[in-house]
Amino acid sequence: MSIPQSGGGPIEHFDQLAQYLADGCKPKEDWRIGTEHEKFGYCKDTLKPLPYEGERSIRVMLEGLRDRHGWAPVEEAGKLIGLEKDGANVSLEPGGQLELSGAPVETIHETCDEVNSHLREVQDVADEIGVGWIGLGAAPIWTHEQMDLMPKGRYKLMNDYMTKVGTMGRVMMRRTCTVQVNLDFGSEADLVQKMRVAVALQPLATALFANSPFFEGKPNGHKSWRSRVWRDLDAARTGMVPFVFEEGFGFERWVDYALDVPMYFVYRDGKYIDALGMSFRDFMAGKLPALPGETPTLSDWADHLTTAFPEARMKKFIEMRGADGGPWRRLCALPAFWVGLMYDQGALDAAWDVVKGWDAQTREELRVAASVDGLQARVGDVNMHELAREVVAISEAGLKARGRSGAGGMVPDETHFLNALKESVESGKVPADELLEDYHGAWNGDLSRIYAEYSY
Repeated sequence: MSIPQSGGGPIEHFDQLAQYLADGCKPKEDWRIGTEHEKFGYCKDTLKPLPYEGERSIRVMLEGLRDRHGWAPVEEAGKLIGLEKDGANVSLEPGGQLELSGAPVETIHETCDEVNSHLREVQDVADEIGVGWIGLGAAPIWTHEQMDLMPKGRYKLMNDYMTKVGTMGRVMMRRTCTVQVNLDFGSEADLVQKMRVAVALQPLATALFANSPFFEGKPNGHKSWRSRVWRDLDAARTGMVPFVFEEGFGFERWVDYALDVPMYFVYRDGKYIDALGMSFRDFMAGKLPALPGETPTLSDWADHLTTAFPEARMKKFIEMRGADGGPWRRLCALPAFWVGLMYDQGALDAAWDVVKGWDAQTREELRVAASVDGLQARVGDVNMHELAREVVAISEAGLKARGRSGAGGMVPDETHFLNALKESVESGKVPADELLEDYHGAWNGDLSRIYAEYSY
């Protein structure tokens, strides 16, 4: 999850809220790719999750990355809670999931190099202390009580609030992992088209990357339990944001939506001030109960935007949020999939042609069906497997048109990063299907074998 924002001046009128988003517009030559991925850590001998403190712990992992690989520490209230280096950061999700938020880069080749370097560094530290890391959409065995809440003020507030909205907020916080990519836009019109394609096709990403068929030690009836969790979390800040498809959608409409998302906190002097359920509109008027008489800064607005969790999220860039965490090949495949669709106009137009006839009910039903059935999902006349075949081909064409070479020109474009998805299209199987086959076959119901066979 996001770190506190800084550097924003006072907000003096509502127009600044939309302008903050509009300031994200960039010429195409400045568009970048920012990939984020999360993973679960565990002790190799006990297969239990890592606590924050102790000889084998999250803190020791962060200290090892800091001391052995040149990362700068990020602290909160005297606790090491993250790292920074070269435009990237390593942060902690609420249950100790380790997240790499990559630096903005130009190509998928660079993204993959960054992922490889990070996982090598993590393994270097982990091997020395008997720790493993695994990429899954949900913790397969661990219970809520086994997973420490990380020492971040934001998480303590969220943890308390999650008992009051939905039923699965605390599950999301401690026991799920995702991979996502952050992409740029060139204008408001470009933003609108990209957001509509992004929201409509998140269910397809959920299906292709589904990797969480187990929970609390047994199959859960879903290919993506992580996606199921997000459907019953907090309706005020999650979901398929159907207003994105309404006439007139743009920066101002997103502002209206975000203003109606209840607040979590205000960050002041290194501390999170409880503003749970309060209104940013009241904050604008100097009537926020948590800070009476005080009005917000642009940093407060930037922080507030990070507390909305729809399937695709707008800030000064667009976040694609529909995919489970997963194995190495899919950490590179996810940004490749979306870059192919979003960064070539021909591909973006073709993707819009595929989804523009869907209504809000179809999009929502696809979201549900993807979490349950993966590529076997069907909604009306939409066959998820055939949709995957069509859209992955569009993405491949977009990457080919981009023509961004790698390996010193030896690799002509980025299309090979889609190979894992093309294999799923050909076989009809996604990672969840393979996990279930192992569980019911070679593992004979022994889910503990997932750690040895699927860890990084």
